[in-house]
Amino acid sequence: MSPLTGGCHCGSIAVEVALSGAANSYAPRACDCDFCRKHGAAYVSDPRGSLLLQVRESDHLGHYRQGSGSAEMLVCRHCGVLLGALYREPQSLLAAVNVRVLEAGADFAAPHPVSPQTLTAAQKLQRWRELWFADVRIRTER
Repeated sequence: MSPLTGGCHCGSIAVEVALSGAANSYAPRACDCDFCRKHGAAYVSDPRGSLLLQVRESDHLGHYRQGSGSAEMLVCRHCGVLLGALYREPQSLLAAVNVRVLEAGADFAAPHPVSPQTLTAAQKLQRWRELWFADVRIRTER
């Protein structure tokens, strides 16, 4: 697993992703909700991979709930970049990362549309547990 790196525009939040397969074997999911469409987001995740967010200052990582409010959208409060989505389990975190924040060189398959708003809360949670990163860490420098 070689890591893919990236982050927000201002550099306040860095992202490191490890995938269990080659990047071109992952087709990012382009959510069709208004929030994700307006951010141009397409998400990738791997339940056998890992995601690390390194936050320079704790107040720069914003959490925005929209739609059903089950997941948190992770946004840099300084530059406004949408980094991904997070779901808090009682003992762990699940997350997906916006491929647009990863540096060039990650050759993913073509994005395909998804419509989570058509799923029930239980169906969303089941989908997240099956698809999203289960090894998620958020580190804050200050």
